[in-house]
Amino acid sequence: MQSFRSLRPTTNPYIAMLDAALAAEPTIEHLHWSWPAALIGRVEAYHFHWPETLLEGDRAWKRIVRRSMMRALLLKIRMTRAAIVRTAHNVEIPRDVDPPTRRLLERIEALTTHRIVLNETTEVTGPCTVILHGHYRNWFAPHERADVVPGRVAYFGLIRRYKGVESLLEAYRAASERDPALSLEIGGRPSSADLAELVTAAATSLRSVTTTLRFLDDAELVRIATSAQVVVLPYRFMHNSGSALAALSLDRPVLVPRNEVNARLAAEVGAGWVLPFDGELDADDLGEALARERPSGRPDLSRREWKDAGRMHAAAFHRAIADARGAR
Repeated sequence: MQSFRSLRPTTNPYIAMLDAALAAEPTIEHLHWSWPAALIGRVEAYHFHWPETLLEGDRAWKRIVRRSMMRALLLKIRMTRAAIVRTAHNVEIPRDVDPPTRRLLERIEALTTHRIVLNETTEVTGPCTVILHGHYRNWFAPHERADVVPGRVAYFGLIRRYKGVESLLEAYRAASERDPALSLEIGGRPSSADLAELVTAAATSLRSVTTTLRFLDDAELVRIATSAQVVVLPYRFMHNSGSALAALSLDRPVLVPRNEVNARLAAEVGAGWVLPFDGELDADDLGEALARERPSGRPDLSRREWKDAGRMHAAAFHRAIADARGAR
């Protein structure tokens, strides 16, 4: 059973493509999330992506009920010797959750039988399987691409504090004072009203800045990414980034923080596509990225095909089930 429900228009494309790969895999029965089925159904393995999303709610009573159901589920998992498989999208438990939710996330981590990691640098405890994050080329293929606007930089994706959009706005402020021909487009849903207000206030004080502060549909994302000369991801911490792979899938260079994960990605996809910056993003970083000659051809994403994802996930599930039965 996956921790995601039936797909919706707002479903993360990674999840949608994984869903299709798992549905096509003949060695498993692939189930979408349902609290009743999770609690009373016969499930041998639970695959969690972002388990905190199962505990969220827009009302306090909803959060209380969902935490109670999760406690009951974890008890059932221990009693039935079911397996928990965790895809390590993030290397740490989210910090912006309340204490009861954090305690439950820690219990899930403690009970996890097997982990799936999306790149070779992720360090986890216990058994794990590396299944590289797949590309988005086929997913975005139906959508028309925009012409590149010279001097345009863009950011897209969920806007959270650690993703450093405020740093991008400050760097752009200084860069646009040097070169008034620059432009910036930001698209994505802020994680809080305060952050939305901060981004809006900063953007309105700058020239040639466009913001779309809500969920982007695929056509909007493709337009924003492909109209940019460079996609900028000014994260203060970056480990796995679907946005970086989305930009590369659309044949746009990405400006990202320098670290081991991004150095490996740069070596994998070819010279000129992954551009590193050090420390806090600044105007010089933007200027240097825009001054670079666009690389020829397309990024090499051959290691990130989806055709083997279903088989590799199924193998991880079967191993986790065997380990859980032997361990408890």
